[in-house]
Amino acid sequence: MSKEINREKKSKKKDSKLVKKIKQHMYKWHRTIGLITIIPVIFWTLSGLMHPFMAHFFKPEIAHEKLETPIIDKTQLHFSIQEVLQKNNINEFKNFRIVSFDNATFYQIKTIKGDLLYFDTLTAKKLENGDRKYAEWLSRYFVEDQKSEIKKSEIVTEFTSQYKYVNRYLPVYKLTFDRPDAMQVYVETSSSKLATYNPTSRQAFIWFFDTFHNWSFIDAITNNSIRIITMIFLLSIIGFSALSGILIYGLLWKQFKKTDNLQPKKGLRKYHRQIGIWVSLFTLTFAFSGAYHATTKWNPYTLSQMVYEPTFKTTEIPTANNNLDLDWSRFQNASIITLNNTTYFRCQLLEKEKFKTPKSDSNSKWNKKDEPKSEVVYINAATNKITPNIDLRYAEFLAYYFTDGAPKAACCEMAESSDESQTSLGNAKLLEYQVLTDFSSREYGFVNKRLPVVKLAYDTPEKTTYFIETSTSRLAAVVKNSDRIEGYSFAILHKFLFMDWAGKNIRDLTMVLAALTILIVSVLGFILFLKK
Repeated sequence: MSKEINREKKSKKKDSKLVKKIKQHMYKWHRTIGLITIIPVIFWTLSGLMHPFMAHFFKPEIAHEKLETPIIDKTQLHFSIQEVLQKNNINEFKNFRIVSFDNATFYQIKTIKGDLLYFDTLTAKKLENGDRKYAEWLSRYFVEDQKSEIKKSEIVTEFTSQYKYVNRYLPVYKLTFDRPDAMQVYVETSSSKLATYNPTSRQAFIWFFDTFHNWSFIDAITNNSIRIITMIFLLSIIGFSALSGILIYGLLWKQFKKTDNLQPKKGLRKYHRQIGIWVSLFTLTFAFSGAYHATTKWNPYTLSQMVYEPTFKTTEIPTANNNLDLDWSRFQNASIITLNNTTYFRCQLLEKEKFKTPKSDSNSKWNKKDEPKSEVVYINAATNKITPNIDLRYAEFLAYYFTDGAPKAACCEMAESSDESQTSLGNAKLLEYQVLTDFSSREYGFVNKRLPVVKLAYDTPEKTTYFIETSTSRLAAVVKNSDRIEGYSFAILHKFLFMDWAGKNIRDLTMVLAALTILIVSVLGFILFLKK
């Protein structure tokens, strides 16, 4: 019996020595990892702290975020689109629509070269520098500033450090106002949309966030791949640091408590340990979701190139657009499409008034007020008759088109190889069809910009869902299961979506406190090291 007891004592001593060594090394690893990542943590937490403040709490205001769609008076369309094209010797074109500004109505025509030309609907005369003039008019409308001089007007054809890919629209006009806030307004003239707006304060924030959160300075030194690899590597180290902190101050806390009772810790070290365990979990969520999100940035953004643009011949459109058989009292706009070798006018009409007043959703953060909705009808250009269900059929055609299910000759802007075109629909069954007119969907949020869109969910292995903007024949978004997983990971773990029940203010405040606490703990740990 005595021999067995001695063996147990010896094994306990060995175990305690092993545990002690692991503890000692783990503490060293935790400290070393913390020192390696102190600068990246400061960069990420400080820039992360600024985001809720600049994006929500102190977000700059603008007079109008969208252009209201007016009813177009039929009498203003004195000349049809065919007559205007013939008078100006334009035999082929890509598309047209109608725009109104400066007390006049114009046909906005996209040429074979991709230029946007403007012709007065009453006189058929070309407006010189029409696209630039329309861009200036739009920018003044959005900021409600008719007095300040526009000191610079330029066309942006690719995303920049100030005009990020999150804005989606390309090409756009960038107009800089000569006023104290140096307001920069970005507009897409082909859709009359506001892309974004940046006063001086926001310009500084975008630079700071891009430099210290997205680490764009590495792009300037090397390339995008090195930037992503560096970020994932450091975020992984931060994750290990958080895990070691949980082990030291959580699972092995009893051993540390014994030591603390013998030699009580005072000051910074005491507080570092007390709050460290609570922060480690937040650090893990930020680091994991950030690294996961970074893995989606390998491929260049090509969504802006995903557009279907066939060529139309002026002589092949028999019906005049100002003689269409429709309710002109609700007419808002028109363009042209081709489907199965048939040409259609795509007409946008103000939705007929309902007897019941639609209820506003007070919980929706995007729908501040009820806005008049539109309906879309397609009129056969040969017969001048409305053809039902073309919007769905056209959206389906575009979905196949963007997945190599249709010939690519017409898509001059489409990238030859892209991430979006890797999935083949084949004979996949359509599971869901829906027209989205707001950003209430988690799957298709405000970041996607374009509305209205047609949602098409297919029964593929990846449950691929397409969001098609039929008004511009563009792919607005494509979402697969892998995108959903990453999206929810980032939304829940990085942007605290789980706090949405408390409202945006509380959610953002929680994010700020979490980031601030991580920053404080990291700095306390660094001060401890300097003191020792």
